[in-house]
Amino acid sequence: MQTFTMVLEEIWTSLFMWFFYALIPCLLTDEVAILPAPQNLSVLSTNMKHLLMWSPVIAPGETVYYSVEYQGEYESLYTSHIWIPSSWCSLTEGPECDVTDDITATVPYNLRVRATLGSQTSAWSILKHPFNRNSTILTRPGMEITKDGFHLVIELEDLGPQFEFLVAYWRREPGAEEHVKMVRSGGIPVHLETMEPGAAYCVKAQTFVKAIGRYSAFSQTECVEVQGEAIPLVLALFAFVGFMLILVVVPLFVWKMGRLLQYSCCPVVVLPDTLKITNSPQKLISCRREEVDACATAVMSPEELLRAWIS
Repeated sequence: MQTFTMVLEEIWTSLFMWFFYALIPCLLTDEVAILPAPQNLSVLSTNMKHLLMWSPVIAPGETVYYSVEYQGEYESLYTSHIWIPSSWCSLTEGPECDVTDDITATVPYNLRVRATLGSQTSAWSILKHPFNRNSTILTRPGMEITKDGFHLVIELEDLGPQFEFLVAYWRREPGAEEHVKMVRSGGIPVHLETMEPGAAYCVKAQTFVKAIGRYSAFSQTECVEVQGEAIPLVLALFAFVGFMLILVVVPLFVWKMGRLLQYSCCPVVVLPDTLKITNSPQKLISCRREEVDACATAVMSPEELLRAWIS
């Protein structure tokens, strides 16, 4: 009987200890943790896009939601008990969260995530090492090289407002000088060079992020060539002749139009000979007076008048 009593005491003690140890994790969290916490937290950061990822919590036939919070450098140093909810990841379904808009400074960030299923909430899982955006992976920029007539044009992929592009281009020939141009944004065609006919030009580019002070590797070099030869001598001769004709025809045309306008507005009237004055006015007046006087003093007879009229 005594042995049986001791066995019962040991069983009750084991049950009590098991219940006590099972209750400890619940007492150490803010809420009762029934769900397992998300595991394997990591950040995938490429071209300043930051994605927090974790292993999903398995709940057959149920939808598990996740919440993400973060701490900046100030919060982690001075207010460690304060965590800020992520802008886009409050009760999200997928096992990932885009925290790009939350990571706004080049300082270490702490990140944590927990699962929620109905009224059940898991414990928080914290990213093992704080994340700093200066560790982002910068890829080689995509670019498209085209020629618009004799113009060399480049269009770079749009990676966002934080990205600038350093473009190097040169004429493909021995000893050619390499030119460098800074392009402030992508997605817009940019003129680089006026090319010479028959020559080939090569271009490469790399990204630059001022916020973190880092460059990417250069892209693969791409070259384009303008087909054709120099302007033929005959074409140049025709151009010269046409220019000379213009120099001759235009002044002649202007002079001729001036003459036409002059004759149209102020025509020259030719007087008949009877109206032309050949003598001086004074002499003409004296002659007219003498004729009047002679006519006044000479009186013709009727026979003379008839004869003069018949003749």
